[in-house]
Amino acid sequence: MKIVVIGGSGLIGSRLVRQLRAAGHEALAASPASGVNAVTGEGLAEALSGAAVVVDVANAPSFEDRAVMAFFQTAGRNLRAAAAAASVGHHLALSVVGSERLPESGYFKAKIAQEELIKAAGTPYTILRSTQFFEFIDSIITAAAYGDAIRLSPAL
Repeated sequence: MKIVVIGGSGLIGSRLVRQLRAAGHEALAASPASGVNAVTGEGLAEALSGAAVVVDVANAPSFEDRAVMAFFQTAGRNLRAAAAAASVGHHLALSVVGSERLPESGYFKAKIAQEELIKAAGTPYTILRSTQFFEFIDSIITAAAYGDAIRLSPAL
């Protein structure tokens, strides 16, 4: 089965592509590095041609509120259109547990917007909400540091 992994050269995507290939699937690592850009639309039609599934694990290059929203909305619309044109049968997207409970976060608002675009597309979909990855622990701690203190979220 041909599975296109948007963000396929990143932290999560590269691991997923390896596992899919090991399981016998034709997994395409789609990212700007391979000539596929979900934001500009470059290479999307060609990459999705013949695909049964698209998996979106791409992440925004900036976490600034407007930039992250623009990334997920633009990439989401482009991916939705290209997947529909290619008759892709299923769309799976990686999201974040609790996004809807932290509306003050621009990043989480953008992830919810991405989810809404997928739900409205009319293609069967799976949204996988995951918790933070251990690979990000250093950047999470650094972002939470304030002098000699670490600020913790009040979210349960």
